[in-house]
Amino acid sequence: MSISRFNAVEKASNRKAVEAVTPEHKVSEYYGENVFNRKAMQKYLSKETYKALTHAIDNGTPIDREIANHVAAGMRMWALEKGVTHYTHWFQPLTDGTAEKHDAFVEHDGNGGMIEEFSGKLLVQQEPDASSFPNGGLRNTFEARGYSAWDPSSPAFIVDDTLCIPTVFIAYTGEALDYKTPLIRSIEVLGEAAKDVYRYFDEDVNKIITYLGWEQEYFLVDEDLYSARPDLSLTERTLLGHESAKNQQLDDHYFGAIPSRVQEFMKDLETECYKLGIPVKTRHNEVAPNQFELAPIYEECNLANDHNQLLMSVMKRVARRHNFRVLLHEKPFNGVNGSGKHCNWSMGTDKGVNLFSPGKDREDNLRFITFVVNTIMAVYKYNALLKASIASATNAHRLGANEAPPAIISTFLGTQISEILDKFENSSIEDAIEVDDKKGLHLGFGQIPELLLDNTDRNRTSPFAFTGNRFEFRAPGSSVNCGSAMLALNSAVAYQLQQFKKDVEALQAEGKSKEVAIFKVLKAYIKESKPIRFDGNGYSDEWKEEAAKRGLDCQNSVPLQYDAYLKPESIEMFTSTGVLTQKELEARNEVKWEVYIKKVQIEARVLGDLSLNHIIPVAVRYQSVLLDNIAKLKETFGDDPEFRDMSEEPRRLVRKIAGHICAVTKKVDEMVEARKKANRLTDLREKAIAYHDSVAPYLDEIRSHIDDLELMVDNQMWPLPKYRELLFIR
Repeated sequence: MSISRFNAVEKASNRKAVEAVTPEHKVSEYYGENVFNRKAMQKYLSKETYKALTHAIDNGTPIDREIANHVAAGMRMWALEKGVTHYTHWFQPLTDGTAEKHDAFVEHDGNGGMIEEFSGKLLVQQEPDASSFPNGGLRNTFEARGYSAWDPSSPAFIVDDTLCIPTVFIAYTGEALDYKTPLIRSIEVLGEAAKDVYRYFDEDVNKIITYLGWEQEYFLVDEDLYSARPDLSLTERTLLGHESAKNQQLDDHYFGAIPSRVQEFMKDLETECYKLGIPVKTRHNEVAPNQFELAPIYEECNLANDHNQLLMSVMKRVARRHNFRVLLHEKPFNGVNGSGKHCNWSMGTDKGVNLFSPGKDREDNLRFITFVVNTIMAVYKYNALLKASIASATNAHRLGANEAPPAIISTFLGTQISEILDKFENSSIEDAIEVDDKKGLHLGFGQIPELLLDNTDRNRTSPFAFTGNRFEFRAPGSSVNCGSAMLALNSAVAYQLQQFKKDVEALQAEGKSKEVAIFKVLKAYIKESKPIRFDGNGYSDEWKEEAAKRGLDCQNSVPLQYDAYLKPESIEMFTSTGVLTQKELEARNEVKWEVYIKKVQIEARVLGDLSLNHIIPVAVRYQSVLLDNIAKLKETFGDDPEFRDMSEEPRRLVRKIAGHICAVTKKVDEMVEARKKANRLTDLREKAIAYHDSVAPYLDEIRSHIDDLELMVDNQMWPLPKYRELLFIR
């Protein structure tokens, strides 16, 4: 019997829900209590300092050192009153996680004692070293200079006894070493480009704000079951395991009653989020067993991204309190849905106008069509880049199956919007375009009120769908930093809006009126971008063939997908908008290739270890049991025909097990050799390609044999928790 597995199953099966401790008062009364928000600023800063700081936040202007000193003093006072002892610059290196180095609020007082100190200099800028983070050659390990710099637009917050100050992370030479820096750049350039275009329709606008609402999917697994699976512990993915006879076929988990242990975890998590100012709103069971989703109210893009990064670390910490481990991997289990992070993206004015909402008159509808069409045009031109922005070794397992979008970027608009664009393309400027924001649906019986329908329907296989008043980028994976996808999308749309303005101005220079110029440019864009529009089944082979004919990027190799960053048109777009330099782009690709290599390398090493040290010994042991049974049958019945009949099945099993053992051993040896051969390559791109082409395929081949063995070997002997235990013990 596998003692560790059955001990884990017993512990997990007997667990009781750990009651969440929630505040007695309303959420509105404790929301943001651990955030240095405007309410706290008003209390701890002078009127002059508060005014200067909020002006800088609202307008993106620099903060001078004197103001920074006053802010630091107020922030320190607030934090000390809450029992804080340390502070950290909290930044987002190119690891899809966050980083922090804690320093105490103490300095020598000159008399052999200590005083609490926190200056504006320490608030604004630090040199955390952090030389071991991925940098793509922008820094040498022996050159420790990497700087973190305060981002005032994202408020500081408290976790445990530490004041966390959101910061950017840059090299001594000024290149970005993180996601936040280019994300902020992209938000600023998009805001300016969108504002210039918006003024064609309404001069009364001072600022365009980019919004993001993410949807975080995840799995929960009991911590003892998790610990009994080395593959989960080391890769967050089950590298082997036969599908459970029942998984998600009945859709009985989706939107079902939330299990009691999970409900308490969710309550605890929501409380932590509210204290940190994360506006979580929606929670529910997802499609796969033990899969769930959490979604907030949308926020400004940079802040929303910070909140998602913070949420993922809070989730892991809270899960431990409830004897769970949270899995953020995109595909932890074969045969069921993977986990994504849908990014709902939109833009709005400082007056509250959503640029993707239809208006009540002709001009407002023309504005709506202008921004929708330019977004579609950007997605069309940079579809390969957008795919590269969400590509990873882990997300590759998710895309293209089980309700995840395919690895071909297309946009879904729904029937009404598609008809509007087709009509626009084929109409004259005199024809008015009517867009109903909502339309009524009568069900035909009395007790149900009239329903209001969005002006779009849904397509679960679309990577980039228009969903009413926003675009939903569904391709990003659950473990990633949203910043990667958002900075690519923001930059592409900003560049496209800049081009739109040039095209309109060129026609105006020829004597065309503003309205005629806009109309003609949009007609041309609608026609040109048609190949990116697709409302059908993204999983079908026919779509793959059609997408290739349309000239869309159909590359399936993740290392080759990253080449899109270094295409001349991508370099031109990023450099002209000022979001990323060519040097930064080249460095980021080096990081992406290196991360891909290491992810596959770790999985290959873990699977090799599990195969040779966990699975094969158990298979051999069971084979010995069968051989002992055959020998005893022979001893009892001799050469009697009855012996041959009774031993036929054990002999067949012995042969099958032997075949799988030999195949696994052979494949593991070949995988090790393929890894060694790949490791001799010095060029990271070539090495990543070799890992994709020559190493990764062995993972599925070896798994196939082991999963067959799982169905043959005695259940009492199988060493690792099975899918039915991982997915259905809650």
